[in-house]
Amino acid sequence: MQTKPFRIGTRGSPLALAQAAETRARLMAAHNLPEEMFEVVILSTTGDRVTDRALSEIGGKGMFTLELEEQLSDGQLDFAVHSSKDMPTKLPEGLYISAYLPREDFRDAVIGRTAPTLMALPDGATVGTASLRRQALIRRIRPDIKVEILRGSVGTRLRKLNEGHADATLLAYAGLKRLSREEVITELLDPADFPPAPAQGAICIESRIGDRRIDALLEPVNDPPTFDAVSCERAFLEALDGSCRTPIGGYAVCDGDHLKFFGLILTPDGRQEHAIEVEGRRAEARALGHQAGDAVRAVAGTSFFEGWS
Repeated sequence: MQTKPFRIGTRGSPLALAQAAETRARLMAAHNLPEEMFEVVILSTTGDRVTDRALSEIGGKGMFTLELEEQLSDGQLDFAVHSSKDMPTKLPEGLYISAYLPREDFRDAVIGRTAPTLMALPDGATVGTASLRRQALIRRIRPDIKVEILRGSVGTRLRKLNEGHADATLLAYAGLKRLSREEVITELLDPADFPPAPAQGAICIESRIGDRRIDALLEPVNDPPTFDAVSCERAFLEALDGSCRTPIGGYAVCDGDHLKFFGLILTPDGRQEHAIEVEGRRAEARALGHQAGDAVRAVAGTSFFEGWS
């Protein structure tokens, strides 16, 4: 019987702490355990500390997970809680994503300071975002808009927006909902026109392969439809060697035993794109994602990806 608290690794941002708290609450309910049986361990990551440059310039998505994974690998943590869209497609040896909590809404939200929607922004307006996907999608629909890097926690970005650093910014609707900040949203973007980042809106739990004690702990809080949908999306990224250097959007939707996936790749200027839709059995989620990624890569050709990395 477990006598000491389970150690949950997380970043220290308000959103990360909210996600760790949700994970703890679900585990407490699933196993009828008191809060003191879970210790939240806060670690600072490189991605948290370096906020004046795009992620692509400091090493990509792994900059939000490296320190957590080091302590997970050496046994200092029992498991770690992450925003799934921050996870690299290749994880350190011995670690894996063992569970996904039920997914939140995966749409992108606009927070407009000078106009409520992207289309209503004045000519030459500035939108702040560090996401290459969002930058490319914005340029795709509004080539006149200037895009500036805006990084930091949700609170930091909202503060910078209010201080006049940009006319608008984009954030994940899921994060704003988890922080109870929906009131700042001025537009929700249709994923058919503005596809989210693969895995956006999903909280994942990373643990050690073969740790049956932790697997048994996490199994009741895993949401199978989220697991299958996000697995498909991450397979699409993996097939494209997706990272923070590549503008890629995509989402999968489960309907019973069926899964449908839509994916899109763009050049950073938003002028060229290739979209794809695939569908099939949920049991083949990863295979469908790989199939979509391989098909897009074949159609786009090597030249499409040149200069991205």
